[in-house]
Amino acid sequence: MSGFVRFKAVSFGLVILLVAGGAFAAGYAAKDAGIGSRAADAPDFSSLNNVYRVLQDKFDGQLDDAKLLDGAKAGLAAATGDPYTAYLNAEATKTLNDDLNGTISGIGAEVGLKSTRLVIVAPIADSPAAKAGLRPKDQIVLINGQDPTGLALDEAVGKIRGPEGSQVKLTIVRDGGAPFEVTITRAVITVASVKWEMKPHRIGYIQLTRFGPDTSAKMAEAARQLSGQGARRIVLDMRNNPGGYLDAAVNVAGEWLDGGVVVEQRRGERTISKLTATKGGQLVSVPTIVLINGGSASASEIVAGALQDHGAARVLGEKSYGKGSVQEVADLSGGANLKVTVAHWFTPKGKNINKEGIKPDVEVKLEAADYDAGRDPQLDRALELLK
Repeated sequence: MSGFVRFKAVSFGLVILLVAGGAFAAGYAAKDAGIGSRAADAPDFSSLNNVYRVLQDKFDGQLDDAKLLDGAKAGLAAATGDPYTAYLNAEATKTLNDDLNGTISGIGAEVGLKSTRLVIVAPIADSPAAKAGLRPKDQIVLINGQDPTGLALDEAVGKIRGPEGSQVKLTIVRDGGAPFEVTITRAVITVASVKWEMKPHRIGYIQLTRFGPDTSAKMAEAARQLSGQGARRIVLDMRNNPGGYLDAAVNVAGEWLDGGVVVEQRRGERTISKLTATKGGQLVSVPTIVLINGGSASASEIVAGALQDHGAARVLGEKSYGKGSVQEVADLSGGANLKVTVAHWFTPKGKNINKEGIKPDVEVKLEAADYDAGRDPQLDRALELLK
């Protein structure tokens, strides 16, 4: 989801880069937050002033007006009951922008809510979270001994983030087993969004870890270089990719498409927009397998769904996360933002990404024993199918 007056296909709310944060293919269109006229049946918010006056008169302690205002704004957003609608103060907004630019300070993992449970969506490769052994679908039941149940996602993530060199203790439940503790030292992490290399049998391998501001250019470069090296087939690895800018997702999908719809945005039953690829992708008609898993979310689901629906690639691995709601980002005063769920993403053939996720054409699981032994049966199967 793309920027301000752009759409940020970022895994917001669902997911948050545990930096000092979060983002993904939700969809963010930044707009100025204007004040409209109050509808006749709108609630009377003057009672908020009454609460403030009582606090001023009665509270035995020091009041911080800025914190009170932030708390009121956050409370209004949280009261919607939607985990992806949230108020971001100036600090949280800066964190988001840092995340999307690929520089984060924290444990290096995407976190989301699944049925009110705080879960790991995807650890970033070589991050403190990955080195500590965290895996997609791990449930975080305690943060430094405190139960995060009932916290807004941004609030829970805020308790996990922290400065470089500090530590956080997480209590994890994996696959319904007994809880265990992991102590992680936070670090500053710089994440490259696109990496590529040639595999045997002229198979080009592209690993796409996020959809940042440089992703479109990097993907075009990867396609150019691999084509120049004689790649006749491609593996696009979007496992554990939590998302990012929507325009990057459209551009990435466009490398395999000669025009056509990439994703459709709907509000209720009404189609709001259809985003299309430009003609002339560099990898059109190149046999391709897309790798996904439960940590593939948002923008990565848009790309996988578009290539699958158009028959431009086969999808292999495990069902994706299922993050297909669209958040509009309104710019507020003082550098703050309000992100509001305004619609949902659908694939070109009408699959509801938010409810269904993306199901692989070829299901291959990566079991715990594979993970522990450093085996990758998903990549191995993809390479075998493309030989």
